[in-house]
Amino acid sequence: MKIENSPKNVISITGGDTQKRTEKAAAAPARPAASQEKVELSALSSQLKAAGAGLAGDGVFDTAKIQEIKQAISDGRFKVNAEVVADRLLDTVKELLQAHRKEIQ
Repeated sequence: MKIENSPKNVISITGGDTQKRTEKAAAAPARPAASQEKVELSALSSQLKAAGAGLAGDGVFDTAKIQEIKQAISDGRFKVNAEVVADRLLDTVKELLQAHRKEIQ
């Protein structure tokens, strides 16, 4: 695969455009600090918040194990077994392909 470095592919930005944008921004009226706008969240947002809070405490992540791994990485004791990583990556790809095939059918 060849990547061309022709001048046609280069986009330049001129100083005039930047200056015009800066002048427009300076001329625009400032918005008041205290806004009178009102924001309302749907019931779905409350459900998502509750679900997120539930996931945080369900033990999916072992924080002690995570801290142990972080410390091992910092100390240089953490070893990566490339064969295990490759095998699990292939397993994940196989699962994704099977799921994709089921969606198509």
